[in-house]
Amino acid sequence: MPQDHQWPESHAEKTDVLPAVPADSGTEATENASEAAQAPAEATEATQQIAPAEATQQVAPADSTPQSAAPAEATQQIAPVEATRHITPTAEATQHIAPVEATQHIATPAFGPADLPTQRINPLPGAGEGKQTNEDLWRSLRRPLLIAAGVFGVLGLAYVTDLLVTSGDVPRGVVVAGVEVGGLSHSEAEAKLRAELEPRLTQPVNYTAGDVQDSFHPKDAGLRLNWPATLEQAGDQPLNPFTRISSFFSDREVEVVTEAEPNQLENAMAALRQKIDHKPVEGNIVFEGATPKAVEPKNGQQLDVATAQAMILTDWAAGKQLTLPVQSTPVTIPSEAVQAALREVATPAVSGPVIVHGDGADGTLTPEEIAAALTFAPENGNLVPKIDQKKIIEGVGPDLAATEREGKDAEIVFDGGAPTVVPSEDGNKIKWDTTLKPLLDVLKQQENRELTAEYEKKPAKVTTEAANQLGIKEVIGEFTTGGFKSDSGVNIRRVAEEVNGAIVQPGDTFSLNGHTGPRTTAEGYVPAGIIQDGAPGEAVGGGISQFATTLYNAYYFAGMRDAGHQEHSYYISRYPEGREATVFQNPDGSSVIDLSFTNDGQTGVAIQTIWTPSDITVRLWGTKRYDVQSVTGPRTNMVQPETKDGPADNCHPSSGAPGFTVTDTRVLRDVGSGAVVREENRTVKYNAQNTVVCKRKDRDGD
Repeated sequence: MPQDHQWPESHAEKTDVLPAVPADSGTEATENASEAAQAPAEATEATQQIAPAEATQQVAPADSTPQSAAPAEATQQIAPVEATRHITPTAEATQHIAPVEATQHIATPAFGPADLPTQRINPLPGAGEGKQTNEDLWRSLRRPLLIAAGVFGVLGLAYVTDLLVTSGDVPRGVVVAGVEVGGLSHSEAEAKLRAELEPRLTQPVNYTAGDVQDSFHPKDAGLRLNWPATLEQAGDQPLNPFTRISSFFSDREVEVVTEAEPNQLENAMAALRQKIDHKPVEGNIVFEGATPKAVEPKNGQQLDVATAQAMILTDWAAGKQLTLPVQSTPVTIPSEAVQAALREVATPAVSGPVIVHGDGADGTLTPEEIAAALTFAPENGNLVPKIDQKKIIEGVGPDLAATEREGKDAEIVFDGGAPTVVPSEDGNKIKWDTTLKPLLDVLKQQENRELTAEYEKKPAKVTTEAANQLGIKEVIGEFTTGGFKSDSGVNIRRVAEEVNGAIVQPGDTFSLNGHTGPRTTAEGYVPAGIIQDGAPGEAVGGGISQFATTLYNAYYFAGMRDAGHQEHSYYISRYPEGREATVFQNPDGSSVIDLSFTNDGQTGVAIQTIWTPSDITVRLWGTKRYDVQSVTGPRTNMVQPETKDGPADNCHPSSGAPGFTVTDTRVLRDVGSGAVVREENRTVKYNAQNTVVCKRKDRDGD
């Protein structure tokens, strides 16, 4: 490198320049090196290590000495003081400065001195010989070193003091649910948290979940705070000085630790779901009177329970509104489809009445009646109109009732004791399916809002010709019972009126319960005596069993096939042994015990009933096939009655009767030849009827 090369000005301003040391002045070089080694004692604790850098200078003799003579010269490589000062905090703020020797390269790089460029260092202004120059150097270094040592000493003392003072405290900058507790002792921090956060335990927690805004009470959800665990999350005071310094200028949020009673929290989450979850509301059209209103579609939503619960446990005490996650359920009908249905169907449908022309009369469907019958259903992303035909008929049917005629079956009546056929009548009824088929298209129109009713003939189920061909010409079975009380007589008369004239077609089955339907006060029945659990009682329709027994014996002797009956639990003396029946219904009219028979002949059967205040007679008319004989066997397996106390209220005393078993045989003979067609045996077991004793009440009512 040329001798007159100079460092850049910016670098030279940060470099202390020492005078060159002559190569032949060994004594002075030694003295200079010795004095340089005598650094001020004050700088020992805060020394500075001079390391090689890119901006180093090599000390060379004033004259141009060849580079090969470099080892014999007193050269020194010195890095700029300020540019190469490195403070390493992890080394406890100390720096080491190696002794400077006259012939030493300080922190010489890996390559040799001969490879380094040299440069002569000019003496400091006003400097004398080499000894005076080194003294000036150390004087210039001593003050910065002393200042640095003082600063590091103060910082070290402050660090140690801060460690001692804050030991065991919550680290600085810690914030819990918006409450600053950094730098406080654990007891002080817990007290502050309790003072500022515990009042929130009594306040509702507001939340938003999709389209729902509401609140819940922490106590109802079983939520409470664990203060020691919360502060434990904050950790201990950091030892790292930089972390401790940064804590003066930043905050660290620590989450509260929540405890929850599992059952209460589960119930609270279920309650939230009831409020938050809802199915999608599809777009629709509804009517307020005759005014159509659009129902805009609304997506459904469902609470994400697991995520919401975790969020509640973490953030409920923060005093802020929670945003709970929900899953959306989209609708299938867009708003455009709703508006199209409103515009194209609903609005014109109620714009005016619809006239229905019938045979000799017209009916009018008002806009209100149309609105009541018109609905819309979602299909393939559209609203499809639906018409409730029943409501349309309810609206216009009364106007056209006079144009219709109900069909009437042929009936068998008994005038003068003989059956007579009352002719049938065909019906003339509107075919509503056909009539109302074009209604939807008519409703979309503003004009020509008219329909024409179509009719169809409704033949009677039993025509006059069919009735005459039934072969109902003679009595084929008859039976009479009597001895009923007046209240039972009312019910027997009422059921006889309902059954009288009934026709049983060949192959059909007649059911007493099915024919009469419910036997209640609305149908004219009254409370009367019954047998309940083997003891006398009372119920609406009581006494019907006597009519059932009479009907059973009538079809028994007519040769009809029994389709099901049941005897009483104990024997009633006014009925034949083994040939009697009872019936029973629930209060709603449903059948429990029924009586029924099947007409297994080739001709029809008509039932005639004859009631008097003292007895009831049932006759079956048809074409006689059999002569019927009843053979009753002897009583067997006799069981004597027991004596029991009757109920305290409504007690009916009874002398009782023995129980027994009996067999009845029905013999059917051909009416023409007298030959036995078949014999039918039926064995019946009757329970003993207990003797009931009613206790008298004394005068005090006990």
